Amino acid sequence: MSRTSLMQTWLVSVLGHTDFTVAPASSDASFRSYHRVSLPQGNSFIVMDAPPEHEDCRPFVRIAELLRAAGVNTPRIQAQSLEQGFLLLEDFGSQTYLDVFAPFAGFIPFNNPALPQVRLLLGHAIESLVALQQADGSQLPPYDEALLRREVMLFPEWFAAKHLNRPLTVQEQQVWEDGIAILLANITQQAAVPVHRDFTVRNLMLTAEHNPGVLDFQDAVVGPISYDILSLTRDAFIGFDDELVLDCVVRYWEQARKAGLPVPEQIDEFWRDFEWMGVQRHLKVAGIFARLHYRDGKSKYLAEIPRFLDYIRKTCNRYEELRPLGALVRDLAGIEEQVGYTF
Repeated sequence: MSRTSLMQTWLVSVLGHTDFTVAPASSDASFRSYHRVSLPQGNSFIVMDAPPEHEDCRPFVRIAELLRAAGVNTPRIQAQSLEQGFLLLEDFGSQTYLDVFAPFAGFIPFNNPALPQVRLLLGHAIESLVALQQADGSQLPPYDEALLRREVMLFPEWFAAKHLNRPLTVQEQQVWEDGIAILLANITQQAAVPVHRDFTVRNLMLTAEHNPGVLDFQDAVVGPISYDILSLTRDAFIGFDDELVLDCVVRYWEQARKAGLPVPEQIDEFWRDFEWMGVQRHLKVAGIFARLHYRDGKSKYLAEIPRFLDYIRKTCNRYEELRPLGALVRDLAGIEEQVGYTF
């Protein structure tokens, strides 16, 4: 029986009738897909379809409850079939933060006339993040050096070797290893808190309560405190100018300190942690987006890689310790100049 037929049969058993319609809502970079179930009364739910041979719904259920207990607006789970890989979820609607920001053509400067609305929404996101970081992380896996290193190695494997057809030479490999060692030495010294791992405008939903609906949290871990504010402000799908990024980071840092979260005492120190965390994430995401294209046939993410390369270039140029790593990435990406991968 197809996944569609299984889902229809399960919905009938949960709702107790057949008077509903199902339409695609969204999909993501995994095997999960989402469908909106509309009822005659006008209300609706979201069905998450996570084929059990590829996905496990249990972390989603467990972490949703954990985050809701901390005040994070995760979708309430109305019904579940872990064996079949179906969850019936609260419907937050169809408007993400990314949809709201989309009219800015992918980049929001600090002097944009709509800045007050942008800052308001980002302020709500920051409040949600501070709540998330106060959640009980005792049951979450660690975001340790081994995982951080596995992630960053996606860059030479999938972006350099596969996408650019440019495997690292012996000399370049040494530059890479030295740079990653310096980077991870900083990141692993940061205070550890619950980390969403993809706290981005694409995973934040606009709600009437001004508390954004938070999605895609099933891979949460305990790790570097700068990770999620970095994900929010230096994203693949929308760009903020440096002044707006700094504004958000300072607002987050002030609220985090007030909440008793273990951020550094000095904003300059946190800003450095934030930027270095960004290099790790940007290298990882470039590798992931290349892998999605070559392994999974999902090509739409390739177009977002240049934004991450630009983040890496700017950040590495600002720190002497990271300049050799930045130069290596620049040289690798330079061979793709003709198709837009320019430094």
